Amino acid sequence: MISPSDILHSKILIVDDQAANVLLLDQMLQRAGYDCIASTTDPSEVYQLHLDNRYDLILLDLQMPVMSGLQVMDELKKIEQNSYLPVLVITAQPDQKLRAFQAGAKDFISKPFELADVLARVRNMLEVRLLYREVRHYNGMLKQKVQDQATLLAISQDLALTLELQPDLILNQLREIIDYDRGVLFSLEETKLVSLGIQGIDQSQQSASIHIDLQTPENIEVFFNQHSPILIADVWSDDLQAQFLRVLLNDSAAALLEGMQSWMWVPLALKGHIIGGIGLAHARRDYFTSHHQDIAQIVANQAATTISNTKLYAQAQALAVLEERQNLARNLHDAINQSLFSAGLIAEVLPRLWERDQTEAQDALEDLCHLIHGAQTEMRTLLAELRPSTLTDSSLGDLLHLLGNTLSARINIPVLVTVIGKYPLPSKVQIAFYRVCQETLYNINKHAKASQVEINLDKTGNLIELRICDNGQGFNSDQIFTGRHGLSVMHERAETINASLTVTSQSGHGTELVMRWAKPQLIDALFTDAL
Repeated sequence: MISPSDILHSKILIVDDQAANVLLLDQMLQRAGYDCIASTTDPSEVYQLHLDNRYDLILLDLQMPVMSGLQVMDELKKIEQNSYLPVLVITAQPDQKLRAFQAGAKDFISKPFELADVLARVRNMLEVRLLYREVRHYNGMLKQKVQDQATLLAISQDLALTLELQPDLILNQLREIIDYDRGVLFSLEETKLVSLGIQGIDQSQQSASIHIDLQTPENIEVFFNQHSPILIADVWSDDLQAQFLRVLLNDSAAALLEGMQSWMWVPLALKGHIIGGIGLAHARRDYFTSHHQDIAQIVANQAATTISNTKLYAQAQALAVLEERQNLARNLHDAINQSLFSAGLIAEVLPRLWERDQTEAQDALEDLCHLIHGAQTEMRTLLAELRPSTLTDSSLGDLLHLLGNTLSARINIPVLVTVIGKYPLPSKVQIAFYRVCQETLYNINKHAKASQVEINLDKTGNLIELRICDNGQGFNSDQIFTGRHGLSVMHERAETINASLTVTSQSGHGTELVMRWAKPQLIDALFTDAL
């Protein structure tokens, strides 16, 4: 909201080659309460003066020797290329007014000056200028908010879908929306903080990890600030929180504060329990804002969920098939929550976006529909796995269609599923094929950057074959190491049913996975008799 004080404190420049006119206008404005007035009788100085001071209003005479007011406006346009040119022209020649407006002037004052006319036009011009600036500032904030939410959406999707802890991924994605100089992700183990990932410190000077002993529950309570973020404007000040931080970050942790001024600490909490935290530092004093704090807290909540998911996935590897299914369902449930959360962020900003730019709002609405459709598809997969008999009572072809639809809805690319034959499979074999397809599609979503995926299942002969192809970025299959992209897990699943599994890939040319299982003659005979 523009206040009378804002108008009177606006920066005004008077440009006229006649010193008497400059003095007269200056006195008029000062008596009216304007207190930030500059002037010049040399029009060639205007460009540099405005570049240095960005005046809210320029009172500009048109008829001046050496350089006319029209020429001055041409120079000013180089500064205000796509912006509002705050020029109020001064002229004694009415026929010059049209040329002045065409050149970019917003209003005019006629000579000789009339006090009421001058003050009214100056005030109106300043109100428009300040309102324009306020709207531009608001639009910039709205644009930044949309960008932040889009980045948060991408982060939430990445973190929701990952089944392995990647501290550098979390810190790098956080850096996309908060330009920090130094960052660290900690886990809390009893009374010790243990670094999981560090950014902004020379690797040659960095130890394997940083350990901070909080020593007592009281210190933990102070450091985690009742699960609320902490902002410290100057870590070297006498502020109690700054002093406490310096005491804790000593020895190997002292490198986190070297050359830094600002500090932000965001706790990682899950279901009311602290499991770690994110510390960010910046070389500039008082750098972090409440907006940074809010964004960092959102990412911290996502990271806490990711840490929880990775622990659940690690446990699932060692549990029976039923427990594995239940843990995977929890992870899918978390993914739905993240999709709905991201949809909520878009829905929140959509009304304001619609008022500003309906085309951009329509794009955001399409993204919202895609998120909701993806959440519905995820829920169908979740319900299928929550029913113990679904993976065995349904045909493998139907299950592969369900997985393909889930991937298509999640990353918005075509997934073609082709099933030939209706040969029934033993439960153990069907579950192994399903899990391998599920893991493969997860890897495609996470790594491939594909625009098309094909799933082909051939059950017509004695050899059951599953073939999954994508046109993504691929990788050098000659350099695959154990555990990469979950390949070791898929090989183990294939070995449990005596199936073969091959992966062929080349950088830039996509990836193809083929899993084959030969029907034993006895099983073939039993199924043939049953049919």
